[in-house]
Amino acid sequence: MSFDYDDQNVFAKILRGEIPNDTVLETEHSLAFRDIRAQAPVHVLVIPRGRYVSFDHFAQEASEAEIVDYVRAVGEVCRMEGVKDDGFRLIANAGKHGVQEVPHLHVHILAGRSLGRMLAPA
Repeated sequence: MSFDYDDQNVFAKILRGEIPNDTVLETEHSLAFRDIRAQAPVHVLVIPRGRYVSFDHFAQEASEAEIVDYVRAVGEVCRMEGVKDDGFRLIANAGKHGVQEVPHLHVHILAGRSLGRMLAPA
């Protein structure tokens, strides 16, 4: 997979303030906001502020400070949303087969109801 970053993607526009969002958490290297097409009672997206296409791109090229900040931001959102007791799901899609819709790393935090099986049987 190529790591060519498209700076016109919707998350890049959100980071530049061109598109509004319902912010949950802002840190030096991360932004978390509510998904406008929520698939569960809790559906928060967490994105890095850097130009990273996917999780593997981020893991290979992000600084230690960015990685620590991002992982802690995910944990803080889970704490803030109160999802640890009943459980939650993290999803990070990558590439065509992963059905990634926006070419900017993002983790979906989904919770608030039973989410069913991870994948439907083939």
